[in-house]
Amino acid sequence: MRRITRRTALAVTAAAAAAPAVTTATAAAADTSTGTSEGQKATGGRNPVLRTDLVTRVTPRNNWLVTAVALQYAHRIDLRGGQIPPSAFQVRATVGGQTAARTVTRVYSSTTAEVDDRSHPGRPGDRLIIELDPTDSNARASGIDPLPLDRAYSVRQVTDVHTPEGEPVLRAGPFAVRNDNVTTPVVDDFAAGSFTDSTGLELDFRLYRPEGFVRNPRTRTRYPVVVTLHGGGEVADNNMTQLTSNRIAVTFAKPERQRRDPAFVLSPQIPLPRPMDGPDGTDWTDAKVQAALIELIDTFVSENARNVDTARLYLAGLSSGGRGIYSLLAKQPDVFAAALPTAGWGDSATMDRITHIPIWADHSVDDPVVPYREGRFGKPGTWTLMNALETAGARVSRGEWANDLPKAQFEARSRELLRQAKATRSHVLFTSYTPGTTPVNPHLAWAQTYENDVVIDWLFEQSR
Repeated sequence: MRRITRRTALAVTAAAAAAPAVTTATAAAADTSTGTSEGQKATGGRNPVLRTDLVTRVTPRNNWLVTAVALQYAHRIDLRGGQIPPSAFQVRATVGGQTAARTVTRVYSSTTAEVDDRSHPGRPGDRLIIELDPTDSNARASGIDPLPLDRAYSVRQVTDVHTPEGEPVLRAGPFAVRNDNVTTPVVDDFAAGSFTDSTGLELDFRLYRPEGFVRNPRTRTRYPVVVTLHGGGEVADNNMTQLTSNRIAVTFAKPERQRRDPAFVLSPQIPLPRPMDGPDGTDWTDAKVQAALIELIDTFVSENARNVDTARLYLAGLSSGGRGIYSLLAKQPDVFAAALPTAGWGDSATMDRITHIPIWADHSVDDPVVPYREGRFGKPGTWTLMNALETAGARVSRGEWANDLPKAQFEARSRELLRQAKATRSHVLFTSYTPGTTPVNPHLAWAQTYENDVVIDWLFEQSR
């Protein structure tokens, strides 16, 4: 990578920060029943609500959704083995100027403001988790930009809650509470920062730091770096939707993945107005943006030289982010250890420069946005690029299956393709998705890509 001049600037917040559009000031706590004095044991179901938080989640197929409301009470809630019926609470959301009910699916007590995915969730604690149906039409947390969710949700208890023995636990009341804050697990662990390159172009970015590094910044442990390149729909000035519109970054930072493969995750965002330089100068291939991206990566690596494993720099990108991967690899063929381009397109003439780089590409055969063979703007799609790689001397292992298979079957097919690749000493793999099997929209081939542990494990095994 090229040398950074003195004019280069790198700025990162000291702690993780959410975008202003979804942060809130603490509102005055509302009470659903008669209050109790400080330290007094809750009796007769008197237990005021002190705080209300929305819990959101970045999902594989429906992007960013509000999936629960967490109520914090003054006193511990112990149902003594009992359950709370969903009908005990009413939740209403005001989104886009329209107010409508959300569907309550489960309610349980907890010690933390987190959704419990177990079949029998909950434990005695001072929180009550009210899970909401993610298929509700008003479940979204963002459109092009994050939605203004400050105090957008109201919650009212409409029936009393008792233990199985009939003792009152929580009393219904006439008042509703509104959310004080919005939390998004994993996303909230990304710091927000900005980078100004040597020409003055600024790129916002989000950065996840491995837990071991956060605990001890003086450690000599070296971590890989995953750089994620978002799609064209996430070009914006919010420094958020590159994390929340798709799980491309979240998948590498989620706790279970970090336990297996601790890594830095660097997720830049292209600003508005959308840069365009020539007919195929789209987003990450725009000359100004690409130069700033290269400087950002170079600066991050040099500033963290003590803790970055330079032999394990990875690229992951979808749609125009996939286009960016093919372009970046061809221009810097000796920098990155491996790449995951999804639903991308590129330049066949440059494929001979990257035959040595491990790549696992995937694309829906019936993609209408970035056609599987033809690609966009006169530049071919993944199928044609894989052919060009093969012609240039790379061994390409190919597989095709449905993109709506259950996770276990999907990963079994991936595992078999990987076995074939290893048997033939192939480091380029190409998964095609059968027409009519990619949920929501055929372009969204990545819905299962970042849920696929076989693919992610493969990525982290690669080293230059």
